[in-house]
Amino acid sequence: MAVDIGGTKMAAALVDRNGALGPVATCPTPQVPDAEVVWGALANLIAQVRSPEGAAVVRCGVGCGGPMSHGGAEVSPLNIPAWRSFPLRSRIEALTGVPTAVDNDAKALALGEGWLGAAREERHFLAMVVSTGVGGGIVLDGRLLGGRLGNAGHIGHVVVEPEGRLCACGGQGCLEAEASGTAIAKSTGRPASEAPRPVVQRTGTLVGRAIASVANLLDLRLAVVGGSVALGFGAPFFEAARQEVARRARLEFAIGTEVRPAGLGADAPLLGAAAVGWRQAEDGAHG
Repeated sequence: MAVDIGGTKMAAALVDRNGALGPVATCPTPQVPDAEVVWGALANLIAQVRSPEGAAVVRCGVGCGGPMSHGGAEVSPLNIPAWRSFPLRSRIEALTGVPTAVDNDAKALALGEGWLGAAREERHFLAMVVSTGVGGGIVLDGRLLGGRLGNAGHIGHVVVEPEGRLCACGGQGCLEAEASGTAIAKSTGRPASEAPRPVVQRTGTLVGRAIASVANLLDLRLAVVGGSVALGFGAPFFEAARQEVARRARLEFAIGTEVRPAGLGADAPLLGAAAVGWRQAEDGAHG
């Protein structure tokens, strides 16, 4: 079972070991201060897909916004204010009765894109989600970086405008505060899907600025970018991002860093969540 938890919507589906995706159930993420109301919506979603005829659910993989404690035992997504230190993993395990792995949704994207998508067979890359929020996952030497508490890759909190807007994290000028769907809606008064071309181009430029910083820091040559904002903006966004990367990533090893759209499209969050669960199975099998 794959579960994707975002600030705007949640989704669940069954995914087999080859990446075949079953029927998808979705619902809006409740915009309420009550943690149990949000949980109730998620539990109902899981119930819709957990027991189809002829299928056996053996584990659950979850992609969720961060930050979170090690292993996703507790989650505090910035774009779901009702959940602060919410015990997500144990609640899902109690509901489903199967082992559950929880990771940041953008790290899940990195696993999914490396498994089946635009980074297939790549051993060094950055994966990004530009959606309601902005997140990232980093793969080096074929391994997804975890970090001390599992929060490595939070590119949404790289500073791209030092005197920019205040961010939900408490900082100022973070990429998420400038280029997320939430930030765009606040600054324009319209949904990101209705953003004018200058906003689309500025968003791409700021994302490219952050990618260049990571490429310079970590010796990467590929960034895979997904999420509803990035993919919805399309070619003008990606062209602006590529131009900014070319302008900013000037160290010899970073010149030519490529920016690709995520290859899994709308299925990326759930396939990434599935990859989180299957990775746990493989790690367990290897001791």
